[in-house]
Amino acid sequence: MTATLRAEGVSKAFGGLQALSDCSLTAEAGRITGLIGPNGSGKTTLFNAITGYERIDAGQVFLGDRRITGASPQRVFACGIGRTFQLTRIFPRLTVLENMLVPARRGRSSRQHRERAMELLAFTGINGHAGAPAGTLSFGQRKLLELAYVLVADPAVVLLDEPAGGVNPSLILHIADRIRELNKAGRTFLIVEHNMDFVMGLCHQVTVLDSGTVVASGPPDAVRNNPRVLDAYLGIEADDD
Repeated sequence: MTATLRAEGVSKAFGGLQALSDCSLTAEAGRITGLIGPNGSGKTTLFNAITGYERIDAGQVFLGDRRITGASPQRVFACGIGRTFQLTRIFPRLTVLENMLVPARRGRSSRQHRERAMELLAFTGINGHAGAPAGTLSFGQRKLLELAYVLVADPAVVLLDEPAGGVNPSLILHIADRIRELNKAGRTFLIVEHNMDFVMGLCHQVTVLDSGTVVASGPPDAVRNNPRVLDAYLGIEADDD
């Protein structure tokens, strides 16, 4: 299953703070799309709006032809959108394998579910920790566990919130390789990330938010050299020449 994810004219305010203003974004089916911007630009709010964790004030969200605006997080997940978080949401006292079996009713799973769980742990490279408490994993390994957990449901679109944040460089390369492999198999990704090298080397398309508004969108090279991006995101004023 492949599907394009679209947010159209999304706005969200928290009291007097306008977090998103008429924000539109497209994550094309079978592609890796990056979402970047300075802290407070609205990236996580947009993720939350797409996945049902925040109710929006205006706009629409679509997965393919299906309108999912206002759907609960559970409904969004059931429609085929998986999501990780900036601070991983794992069960630290459960083993790594038990975390994987939570979707299969707290570990009372069939042999097939356990085999699938171990396949995904092997794919992410943390199967050697299957019997260890998840709380003993490094921060990067926790990100891999959360990715494996999301993949249990075989989502068409995966939203990753800072997959490289706080992760050591060698593990960042491993995470990027796993994303590329999944994408090659047809998985669509939308990725929020501050690591510019990670984004520019991995994504097919990049959208830039500043103060809740889209200021640029396009291929990585075009976005990297966009004067508004240099100013808003990198803090470099473009020459007038």
